[in-house]
Amino acid sequence: MKLRKIINALVYPGERGFVAECMEVAVVTQGETLDETIENLKEAVKLHLEGEDLSQWGLADNPTLVVTLEVEPECEQTEAAVR
Repeated sequence: MKLRKIINALVYPGERGFVAECMEVAVVTQGETLDETIENLKEAVKLHLEGEDLSQWGLADNPTLVVTLEVEPECEQTEAAVR
């Protein structure tokens, strides 16, 4: 089995600030700012995997977090769309 070097995470707006959720490991965290959310995510993943055999998770040593930021575009309504 080929071990993954990447842990994917999605960051999206929450009720207050942002929420970060990993796709491959059971980690969800939040923060008031994007910077705080990313720092919390890094710490949560580190703690979650600490002492674990990463190969049992399908992960290579020292995996990298790849974060996708989900945002809603601000769209202007045209007159045609309003009608």
